[in-house]
Amino acid sequence: MNNEKTRPLRLSLRGGIREILTLAFPLILSTGAMSIQEFVDRMFLTWYSPASIAAATPAGILHFTLLSFFLGTAGYTSTFVAQYFGAKRWEHIGPVLAQGLYVALFGGLSQLLLVPLAPRIFAFIGHPPAVQALEIHYFRILCMGAFFPIAASALAGFFSGRGRPWPVMWVHAAATGLNVLFNYALIFGNWGFPELGIRGAGISTVLSGGFSFFLFLIWIRRGRKARRYDVHGLFRFDRELFRRLLRFGLPNGGQFFLDMFGFTVFILLVGRLGTEQLAASNIALNINMLAFMPMLGLGIAVSVLVGQYLGADNPELAERSVWAGAAVSFLYMGTIAASYLLVPGLYVSIFTMRGGTADYAAIAPLAVKLLRFVAAFSVFDTMNIVFASGIKGAGDTRFVMVYLLCLSVGVLIVPAYLALVVFKAGIYAAWVIVTVYISVMGFGFLFRFLGGRWKSMRIID
Repeated sequence: MNNEKTRPLRLSLRGGIREILTLAFPLILSTGAMSIQEFVDRMFLTWYSPASIAAATPAGILHFTLLSFFLGTAGYTSTFVAQYFGAKRWEHIGPVLAQGLYVALFGGLSQLLLVPLAPRIFAFIGHPPAVQALEIHYFRILCMGAFFPIAASALAGFFSGRGRPWPVMWVHAAATGLNVLFNYALIFGNWGFPELGIRGAGISTVLSGGFSFFLFLIWIRRGRKARRYDVHGLFRFDRELFRRLLRFGLPNGGQFFLDMFGFTVFILLVGRLGTEQLAASNIALNINMLAFMPMLGLGIAVSVLVGQYLGADNPELAERSVWAGAAVSFLYMGTIAASYLLVPGLYVSIFTMRGGTADYAAIAPLAVKLLRFVAAFSVFDTMNIVFASGIKGAGDTRFVMVYLLCLSVGVLIVPAYLALVVFKAGIYAAWVIVTVYISVMGFGFLFRFLGGRWKSMRIID
């Protein structure tokens, strides 16, 4: 065993590249399907009108930011499941899913309270009136369906935490297909449906989220696994387990929220520069999201393997899993970053090919230039995914939250505000700031991982 621990990464080793890819591949497809859903959603809205894409990304990011706290908390069920599974304490898996559903219930109710506040929120943000009206419609619809994505995130942990990711992939792929069909029908008024524009995009998102939740629920409760993992009482409240989920899951949700909050403020500040700058930034970020989201699947795989191996009291294999994930992610994102530099117009043309020449004459060249910044920071972003996922799989969520709080305020939000509002700097200054922010974040997580404190952490009692 000692020799195995010191051998270099090989495909055949436990915790090595093959095991990472076996677990990560369907999760990459799953998060890739989700990114395709967002990509097609934004692409259709870009084709519909520049005002729609200018409104959809700020409103969508703001909603997702407020939702991310509950998504991160409920989604931490996957780490609990992984450690219970590694320790062969299967009877605790169903009850922890139930606590995740209670987090989803609280999150859904909190989002409903924001519906009547939408006009005040977007009036305060101060985008142009035409964009502001569309933002309000989109935001309200997403808030009304907020329970479903949070609950689906909690239930997905049943599969990914046990190292059975294919059901997650199939559910998300089916939901993506449903979303694309409804987007095409409801945004443009095809197949006899009313033309609803951005409201149609919001309704499609809610319908696909509800579909994912019910499909997960049905899948979990069928077959022999229901008894082994005690999933019959999925709505049974357990005070001690709920407290433990909040203890480790809330910092995970806080980290997710802070990361999204920083980018939300960034987008809102860029919106003050004008519709062209906002639309070009939205296009560049959505292009990056198409490549970035699959890496979240790799991050989930890293976190699950770390949880399983720590649950089985084998930190050496947990560490190997993280390095294997890093090798895969650097190869992937390095290739994508090169394509951003070599053929940026190919990506941007997907968004602009249906627009009028006058609408996109200034937006397209600016989006091409912004992709160079995306290429610069995307490789560092893989460090954020892999090494943060590794330490979170052990339970080191409090550090991740505090670190993100310091960086979001000190390296992104305050500098962006000073540059864009106080000193009236342009769009390129804003993107330099976000590039520095992501790079510093990546090195911070790397150094925390190298410190090794996470190896002695456990989240299960």
